[in-house]
Amino acid sequence: MSLPTGALVLEPTADGSMTLFSEDFGEWFHSRDGAYAEAKATYVDATGLASLALAPTLTVLDVCYGLGYNTAAALATVAQVNPACQVRLVALELDARVPRQAVEAGLINGWPTAVQTCLRELAATGQVTRPGLAATLLWGDARQRIQDIEALGFQADVIFFDPFSPPHCPELWTVEFIEQVAACLHPQGRLVTYSAAAAVRAAFWLAGLSIGPVNAVGRRWPGTLAQVNPEGLMPLSLQEREHLLTRAAVPYRDPTLSASAEAIRQHRQQEQAASNLVPTSRWRKRWLPPYEKKLSPR
Repeated sequence: MSLPTGALVLEPTADGSMTLFSEDFGEWFHSRDGAYAEAKATYVDATGLASLALAPTLTVLDVCYGLGYNTAAALATVAQVNPACQVRLVALELDARVPRQAVEAGLINGWPTAVQTCLRELAATGQVTRPGLAATLLWGDARQRIQDIEALGFQADVIFFDPFSPPHCPELWTVEFIEQVAACLHPQGRLVTYSAAAAVRAAFWLAGLSIGPVNAVGRRWPGTLAQVNPEGLMPLSLQEREHLLTRAAVPYRDPTLSASAEAIRQHRQQEQAASNLVPTSRWRKRWLPPYEKKLSPR
């Protein structure tokens, strides 16, 4: 993935926190309904991190660190429920400008002081080491960095999976990348993402994970919780299950973990055209009211 060069524009959200708009990807980094709220509800609460933090240790992988809000919500939660918990955190981020702009613009000031200090150090040096916390922020293409992490035998109790949407950033939603991420998930661990796209959920299945829906702040559709063992997951609705039987469920592919976004999109379109799966339009006609037919999960 090439480094983004477009502007990062400050945008307010409904809970009073700020986010950024990426001109390169044409998307906001967070839901406009609340950036801080999304980090806490969609990622920390959905994984049950507060309960997991009652253990002596907690290992977290934050895929697409961005402004650092998901990491911030996790660290704030651990400090609240069990300050004695030893946290090991690894985060991946392509664009170093994003966390640094979040710090410089004061966007992190709503988090506890100790958490702000961690975010500043991560943005500046990529490393925080102190009693109770060992955190590393790795820069670069996540497709390469995840291979380095997997080779070390890293096993996360919680994975926050938060790339830009599949149509805009297909490189990080492929079966091959998700397989690498899944290999870094502890057998009892939990991975969460805001996306309910059929292609994404199919990729999680192909990577050997079980999936269920979770609430996602500011989204018309639920997010997705994935784990090795299906126990405890909410079942998918009939609507969601039927979505996985349509051509929308043809996953993105990137066997070399190096293809361009356009090449990945074109290959998927070719596979969809040749697929025997039900046309997605038939699913939309059955399940979606007219005003939502263009808003199916991506």
